[in-house]
Amino acid sequence: EDELARSSHSNPGKSLVNGIKTNPASNSPKSTLPGPTGPPVYVDLAYIPNHCSGKNTDPEFFKRVRASYYVVSGNDAANGEPSRAVLDALLEGKSQWGENLQVTLIPTHDTEVTREWYQQTHEKQQELNIMVLASSSTVVMQDESFPACKIEF
Repeated sequence: EDELARSSHSNPGKSLVNGIKTNPASNSPKSTLPGPTGPPVYVDLAYIPNHCSGKNTDPEFFKRVRASYYVVSGNDAANGEPSRAVLDALLEGKSQWGENLQVTLIPTHDTEVTREWYQQTHEKQQELNIMVLASSSTVVMQDESFPACKIEF
């Protein structure tokens, strides 16, 4: 708060949002934040942020973070997890990679959203070289069973 007050007094046209000076005349702080720069990042495995919720993930994430495997861990339909918009963003982002690298999507739960997305976009997935693993594998440990997927690198 002290920093915000000092910033406002020393520079009345600007304020701090998450430690970044912004112009209050703009409609949203996002409009003044710098966009991603530099080359994309290639990783073997990436968890889609926030349980595949649309709050933090958009096509730009998939343009910049290029993974061989993406894990979808959402299982809360009431909170939009996983989000159909995020799954569609994967298709949009991957379509702009310019190279046809194999991508595997690993859902940790069998959800209606994931099933519908898979069925409705299957041709596009094939075109983009995206494989979706079935979440029907089961592991039994200490008298408890749960869905699981095996990943080999």
